Amino acid sequence: MIETQHGQATPAIRQSDILIIGGGLSGAMLAAQLLRLPGKRSVLVIEPRAELGRGEAYSAVELGHTLNGNAARMSVNPDDADDLTQWLIAYIAAGGWPESDEQHVPVSELFPPRGMFGLYVQQRLAEAQAAGALNGSTMEHVRAEVVDLQSGADSVLLTLSDGQRLQGAVAVLATGMFPAARTPQTESSGLNAAALDPWDVSAMRQLDPQSTVLIIGSGLTMVDAVVSLEQAGHRGPIEVFSRHGLLPHVRRQPPAWVDFLAADPSIRTPRQLVHELRRHCRDAIAQGIDWQAPLDTVRAHIGRLWSQATDVQRRQFVRHVRPWWESHHHRSPPLSAELVARLHGEGRLRIQAASFKGLEPSSGGGVSIRIRRRGETGTTVVNGAALINSSGIEYDWRRVARPLPQQLLARGLIQPGPLALGIAAAVDGAVLGADGQVAGRLFAMGPPLRGMWWESTAVTDVASQAKALAARLAMLLG
Repeated sequence: MIETQHGQATPAIRQSDILIIGGGLSGAMLAAQLLRLPGKRSVLVIEPRAELGRGEAYSAVELGHTLNGNAARMSVNPDDADDLTQWLIAYIAAGGWPESDEQHVPVSELFPPRGMFGLYVQQRLAEAQAAGALNGSTMEHVRAEVVDLQSGADSVLLTLSDGQRLQGAVAVLATGMFPAARTPQTESSGLNAAALDPWDVSAMRQLDPQSTVLIIGSGLTMVDAVVSLEQAGHRGPIEVFSRHGLLPHVRRQPPAWVDFLAADPSIRTPRQLVHELRRHCRDAIAQGIDWQAPLDTVRAHIGRLWSQATDVQRRQFVRHVRPWWESHHHRSPPLSAELVARLHGEGRLRIQAASFKGLEPSSGGGVSIRIRRRGETGTTVVNGAALINSSGIEYDWRRVARPLPQQLLARGLIQPGPLALGIAAAVDGAVLGADGQVAGRLFAMGPPLRGMWWESTAVTDVASQAKALAARLAMLLG
């Protein structure tokens, strides 16, 4: 312990080369890349969860909560697209996931449970840790939350929730996603306090199985919530409200299609992209080919198109294209989509285009919400036994009521990204301060860079960013 000038003891400051803030998928993949590089370096990963590599997404325990991409699309190795497939083959052969036989598809086309994917990430991290030890590199999990960060000329100082202080040559914001259902907000509507967690099956088992459940939002979190309700034994009505009333399409395995964006670099604006994409989808359908084939070729170009677009063009995309992009691109795994389609066909699940306008007082232990249906000027009160917030991810860090984002904003160490999506950064991930200056020792990767690249949350995006950032940090530290 170190005595302060006022006679009060403060914890000693721990030293490390690299401080990774967040130990979910982003932080684990960055640590793995750093450990595999030549050279000797120390890495501390600060993560309040008991396990690294899981984060919000891959801490799920239910088999029904699966990845929304098949194994061939979800490798954490940017240099080997078959890495997850090969891991699954070995895992299944060893007796893991016997239920996979029921799907009757090649392993590359399986949609693994998210908890199982977390196990895969952990194993790859452990292998990287063993490889790093041969060079003298170390990694340690510090189980706490970072509540403050100060950046100096030659180091970064972190203050943790348990009072520890960590000092490193560089720090990386690998905070992952802030799910709206689990994130306190600076301007709270009280929705989360009144709502069930979309992934909490045990809480849903406490409901009357025949009761009505209300869900705000109709994206992939809603699909998860419906799966949770089904596994909890719920058999009553499910009322889903979202502004556009769009459901995620089911993910299929379309054949390859010509990369029309690579062939025509003149396509640069959202209007041009949508026009050409529609034309190619019509051509595919006319040839008896799944329209998802042309759409899937766009994925590799989104970062380039988004980064070179003007703010006006980005706003046009968000306002006019985003809802359809989300429902067509962020597609549902087949088994989950089948469940949603079945319940919809039975009339148990209804999708309504309506905006959530707030909670209303309710009696009798239920919940009441006020909505405004699309095309109507007045509002309506809807009642149910329970409410689930499935409105997706909170990307605006100004609205995230957690200590670190608020402190970073207050200190001027970060600024909101384009359209307030995540935070602003340079191409190499170096964070931009409120004054517009590029930080020399503070970097970000993954979901915090949503505003920079639009798609910055998928496994392949994070894997590529982790590899590039690890190389950048290794070069910076020498």
